[in-house]
Amino acid sequence: MNGKKINSDRAPVAVGLYPHARQVGEILYLSGVGPRKSGTKDIPGVTLDINGQIISYDIAKQCHSVFTNIRYILEDAGSSWDNIIDVQVFLTNMKDDFKTYNKIYAEYFKDNQPCRTTIEIKSLPTPIAIELKVIATIKKQKI
Repeated sequence: MNGKKINSDRAPVAVGLYPHARQVGEILYLSGVGPRKSGTKDIPGVTLDINGQIISYDIAKQCHSVFTNIRYILEDAGSSWDNIIDVQVFLTNMKDDFKTYNKIYAEYFKDNQPCRTTIEIKSLPTPIAIELKVIATIKKQKI
């Protein structure tokens, strides 16, 4: 068995055939999470042209939205922000976006400081500038 599949009604629907997360034992592995809003294709802070190409974007708005989506998935899986142990961050423009992203990241993770890797990539599957892949522990259930 590959663990329990978990999906959150509060997070945006996946853009492919995968769950929001998978629980294996006491570990929760999140799929890549972007800033889209649940129930819509809208991306906070992104302006697209008629062909769906990015005209402009606000990395700060995308960061806040990604972190909100991560929190929803964690909570709906029985975990929490404080249980995050590893974060992989994918940015499409390290030079322009890292400083803003890093400042916002520090606000969200000032108490819990998981391991982190930040990687610049050419593009993501949707017109977004940031995606996170997270590993967390699961809260022990009281019986």
